[in-house]
Amino acid sequence: MSLLELKNVKSEVEGKEILKGLNLTINKGEVHVIMGPNGAGKSTLASILVGHPKHELVSGDVILDGENINDATVDERAKKGIFLSFQYPEEIPGLTVEDFLRTAKEAVTGEKQYLMQFHNELVEKMEKLHINPEYADRHLNVGFSGGEKKKNEILQMAILEPKLAILDETDSGLDIDATKIVFEGVQKLKTKDTALLIITHYDKVLDYLNPDFVHILMNGKIVKTGGKELVERIEKEGYAKIKEELGL
Repeated sequence: MSLLELKNVKSEVEGKEILKGLNLTINKGEVHVIMGPNGAGKSTLASILVGHPKHELVSGDVILDGENINDATVDERAKKGIFLSFQYPEEIPGLTVEDFLRTAKEAVTGEKQYLMQFHNELVEKMEKLHINPEYADRHLNVGFSGGEKKKNEILQMAILEPKLAILDETDSGLDIDATKIVFEGVQKLKTKDTALLIITHYDKVLDYLNPDFVHILMNGKIVKTGGKELVERIEKEGYAKIKEELGL
């Protein structure tokens, strides 16, 4: 059984059609990359998967682990194992990274997280991702650099251990060194049970990841699927050639 199935998904935002019959299947442990020009619907896809209330699912089905989750709320989907890394993480003064992560894990798992036990787990995960354990006492994202904020998002993924992790342009605004650190961290967290859906504009991300599939999203649909060779073609020819070939 596949982990995620999207069947003929159509969506609207404020009456404007964005996704126009999108189909996608992801199995456990797979890494899928979504690329496409601006306005293609990439971030809308992420929003539909997490159940963002501003994005209306007009028709089609979102199936997670064999269960239709069309009507599931954002928090229900999080508890079922869907995680979204934000492009622009919010700063929250007064809330430490450790308190935030402990509360998030309690909310998602429904299990009490004992302070010392959780602290030890957190430090272990931070060291694995080469994050200074002192960050645990800092206020969430306050004064963090762009790279630190994105590393903190990956740390959340490590703590929550989702079934499906969606990274929506996590590389946005990062320099080469920060991109390398963040996505090497993502690669370390890849397991046979966690699938990754990575939405990006930049082919450089693939220097640090080994995707199973690369998909091109245009005009609200996945129009082409391949491997790294597809990324190389886009880098060389751009999206215009593919549009021309497909008559879009």
